[in-house]
Amino acid sequence: RRRDETDTAGENISTPVHSGLQNPWPTGQAANNVNGLACRPRVKRKSFLILFLARKVPHMTQKRVLLLAGDFVEDYEIMVPFQTLLTVGVHVDAVCPGKKAGDRIRTAIHDFEGDQTYSEKPGHNFTLNADFAAIKETEYDGLLIPGGRAPEYLRLNQRVLEIVREFDAAKKPIAAICHGLQILTAAGIVTGRTCTAYPACGPEITLAGGMYSEIAIDGALVEGNFITAPAWPAHPAFC
Repeated sequence: RRRDETDTAGENISTPVHSGLQNPWPTGQAANNVNGLACRPRVKRKSFLILFLARKVPHMTQKRVLLLAGDFVEDYEIMVPFQTLLTVGVHVDAVCPGKKAGDRIRTAIHDFEGDQTYSEKPGHNFTLNADFAAIKETEYDGLLIPGGRAPEYLRLNQRVLEIVREFDAAKKPIAAICHGLQILTAAGIVTGRTCTAYPACGPEITLAGGMYSEIAIDGALVEGNFITAPAWPAHPAFC
């Protein structure tokens, strides 16, 4: 269960409450409710949308984002940003290597249920709306990389890494959440940069020459053209 129906928006709580747990976040953080209900004053942060929409693209009438995904991407982490961007009028092309528009990818639901790491269950199917083979990086203003299991194998695709490097070289916004950072580390673009991710990805960031920042589960971190977040409870700050 993703959200307890008895939760009340704005309720002041002293410890995280989720699926009956006292502390679902495996790193021991207890600053926030994992459903995004604050138990301390919230700090205003730049979100991916703010960072993205602040960019002026005079030659385009509509902002365009490329979303890289694959089978068993995290359910929330693909659907929530995808729909949020569409809501504010951003064009989003969701692609997967080896697939074309109309093809589906399977998603996975990662939840925090009292185990030493997240649990994993089948999620919704997600229909892609663009062809991976037809991607032209110059036609997009930002890149979005959700987490889940997909980044584990997407980072083995050289075209995926090439796309990521092109966005970074052009200083276009790159948003990666949870295990999405595995693609950034594989692309070799985190060296000397501070970013966050699901805690289990922290060592990968460090080994890739980056600086891992362990932040609250509902927080997001912006550095340069990067915006990163630990997991789907960060969507209000991330999106």
